[in-house]
Amino acid sequence: MPPMSTKDAVRALLDRLPDDCSLEDVLYHLYVVQQIELGLAEADAGNVIPHEQVVQELERRWILGAE
Repeated sequence: MPPMSTKDAVRALLDRLPDDCSLEDVLYHLYVVQQIELGLAEADAGNVIPHEQVVQELERRWILGAE
């Protein structure tokens, strides 16, 4: 199955939103879809941070209180 075109993705999003949604709601959901697609593309390109590194950074900053 070929990837969904941008136009089809927007139509599918609009079909999922309630009829009384605001333009702000539509823009927010479009932003979320765009950010997910960008994140997936980054992951596919190998631009990720290993889980262990994230855990260490969270422990260093939040649990141990270091800046």
